[in-house]
Amino acid sequence: MRRADRLFQIAQYLRGRRLTTARQLADWLAVSERTIYRDIRDLSISGVPVEGEAGVGYRIKAGFDLQPLMFSPDEIDALVTGIRMVQAWGGPQLGASGAAALAKITLALPKDKRDFVEATPLFAPTFHIDPLHGHRLESIRQAINRRRKLLMDYVDAQEQATRRTTWPLALYFWGGVWLVAGWCELRGDFRTFRLDRIREMAAGDCYPSEEGRHLPDFIRAMQQQNGRS
Repeated sequence: MRRADRLFQIAQYLRGRRLTTARQLADWLAVSERTIYRDIRDLSISGVPVEGEAGVGYRIKAGFDLQPLMFSPDEIDALVTGIRMVQAWGGPQLGASGAAALAKITLALPKDKRDFVEATPLFAPTFHIDPLHGHRLESIRQAINRRRKLLMDYVDAQEQATRRTTWPLALYFWGGVWLVAGWCELRGDFRTFRLDRIREMAAGDCYPSEEGRHLPDFIRAMQQQNGRS
């Protein structure tokens, strides 16, 4: 559980009971009492009116309620634009998840802020995007999550066709073009491949976890390469 989620849960527990001990909270949230004491302190510092003391129990002062999500118009623009870009470029599953996330955010906003969501004049049109692109991106995303090799018929910038087997590590959105980064078995090194240059693609066997072939290794290699250029 993320720390922000845990703090929210602690506040909910303390609102719904007369007294709650650190031991009870630690058991419910599967953390140590020391962590609970630190979280209680941080809640108090942030303005949540926590009453009580260690060894006795805690509660939140009657009448306190958690504030709804508060975003400025610029922050709402940023959230909506990001989600619209995901819906346009992120494939069907990510697009659906983006729509669900936006609905949750909208419901959590104060009523006087919800109109800002619909009024955001920033869009990411989809009419020019090949539907195959989104399905292919989704397949690659699943291969990354499941550590599956990708078997690709690939055409490079010089129109040279090759058969590649890569261990996909990450997807990068680069100004309207998606790149899949991974370890290329043919070259014995890290490579990036443009999705729009993949002609055929299929998932293969699971690839092993080998030292020097992980995402942080790819990032270091790219940083070193850029430093030399």
